[in-house]
Amino acid sequence: MSDVRTGAVTLKGNPVDLAGAALTAGSAAPDFTLQTNGLEDVTLESSAGKTRIIATIPSLDTSTCHAETRNFNVHAGELENVEVLVVSMDLPFGQKRWCGAEGVDSVQTLSAHRCTKFGEDYGVLIKGGPLDRCLARAVFVIGADGTLKHVEYVPEIADHPDYDAALAAAKA
Repeated sequence: MSDVRTGAVTLKGNPVDLAGAALTAGSAAPDFTLQTNGLEDVTLESSAGKTRIIATIPSLDTSTCHAETRNFNVHAGELENVEVLVVSMDLPFGQKRWCGAEGVDSVQTLSAHRCTKFGEDYGVLIKGGPLDRCLARAVFVIGADGTLKHVEYVPEIADHPDYDAALAAAKA
């Protein structure tokens, strides 16, 4: 099977290899187990019945990830029956510190640090290079029924996702 992301995702213009197959809108969202900054497990079923926006980022401690998470935090409060999850390989302790320092309380940060399964299942795990084992920037909107409504693998990891498209899919 051909991977639609091959050669399409870069970091500062350099190609990035990603583990796992690319997801597409219309397919079922893979289940996952991630850790909150309070060290509790969260699965896809934890927010069943809601629309979910899942934003994957390399690290909260980079400028684009910082701005993206703050942007989704602002919009999360405006969305009815939508949960916004920001996923990175950052440790839960670092996520908790960052959220507290930034006043981020409308999105839920989740850590994938315990294993690479989430990154592989969602096709965002970076293999090799300076961001080895981090997650590429992507946005997934999952309907209340567990079906992917919107999928965006951001072509340049240092760039922002299409916020308007993700928010429109979440509202639809």
